[in-house]
Amino acid sequence: MDKIRIIVIEDHELTRIGLIGALQRRDGIQVVGEASNGIQGLRLLESVKPDVALVDIGLPDIDGIELVRRFKAGVTEETPVIKILMLTMHRSQDSVLAAFAAGADSYCMKDVSVDKLADAIRLTQEGNPWIDPSIANIILQQVRQAAPNGETPLISKQISINAVDADYQKLLKDDPLTERELEILDLIVGGCSNADIAAKLYITVGTVKTHVRNILNKLGADDRTQAAVRALRSGLIH
Repeated sequence: MDKIRIIVIEDHELTRIGLIGALQRRDGIQVVGEASNGIQGLRLLESVKPDVALVDIGLPDIDGIELVRRFKAGVTEETPVIKILMLTMHRSQDSVLAAFAAGADSYCMKDVSVDKLADAIRLTQEGNPWIDPSIANIILQQVRQAAPNGETPLISKQISINAVDADYQKLLKDDPLTERELEILDLIVGGCSNADIAAKLYITVGTVKTHVRNILNKLGADDRTQAAVRALRSGLIH
């Protein structure tokens, strides 16, 4: 299998060196370039054409959001598919939504583990948007909000998140979510932890975990965040 070719656009030298060193040691990932500011990053994107670009929001000349906006504006049908993973310490709603509105594919916090970052890179390269769990509720809330004119909210136009694949639609038809599972799924979408759900429903945490596992299997989801997004986009939860 070909390695995922990535570039790192990060102005903080120690952070950049650390990221490159850690990711180079991960199987299936190859770092093919680095840049310390936005202008260099744009040139690198255009010349190297990586599979995935890790872009810091807080760059010193043009910020990461503007970099992504400019790059996406120049994309044509002939341009190779390049995925953008924003890497930042910003958890603010404005930063998250602005990043996706500019065309970012995934959003990851800098304090994430290297293993999680490697997983995020792989998923992003495969076309599956990865949202850091710590800021997932910002995205979920935006998806839930109806725009004033009835159109799809901006964020859902920018992020292509599959609701439920055809195979899983059939599974749901054959093995639909129970009333209790739907109740728990609604609480997951609301941002509740397993302990919160257990307290609200007067059941044990172990029972909640069993229900969550069944929900993930039925939705074909890898984690709670993906399950919540699929539930919202498919209309299971409103």
